[in-house]
Amino acid sequence: MDNVEIRRFNNNDASTVSKIICKNFMEVNIKDYSEKEMKHLSEIYNSDKVLEISSYAHMYVVCIDKKIIGCGAISSFWGKQDESILLSIFVLPELHGKGIGRKIIETLEGDEYFLRAKRIEIPSSITACEFYKRMGYNYKDGIEELDNEGHYRLEKFRL
Repeated sequence: MDNVEIRRFNNNDASTVSKIICKNFMEVNIKDYSEKEMKHLSEIYNSDKVLEISSYAHMYVVCIDKKIIGCGAISSFWGKQDESILLSIFVLPELHGKGIGRKIIETLEGDEYFLRAKRIEIPSSITACEFYKRMGYNYKDGIEELDNEGHYRLEKFRL
């Protein structure tokens, strides 16, 4: 995919990003979670929620020919200078497996929040866990079980 552009999110992107996230919940994550859970998350992840995330995180969008096809964000972890967290990493379902998610991770790993951190955490869905492991993230403290939000906690350390 040569015509892929990644840029910082702007507030006008909120509706499109919300739709991409919710499409993933209802078409992809629904294979690992209940329909009720995915509908609930789809109600939460509206434009206002996306704008809220972008207010404290560095959010990026991936575009092909100016059309947004994915997103991802990085933030400090609970305000810490030496820990960060990756959030809201999604690609249109029909474009999964084409290297776009990898480009998002590479972009987030070039962000100042990543570069200043010693440890980076990802709350991973069941669905995305193997992808993040391929990107060098491992189970936090070696614990391979879901937390109370239905996520695996993965982490990567920078030396």
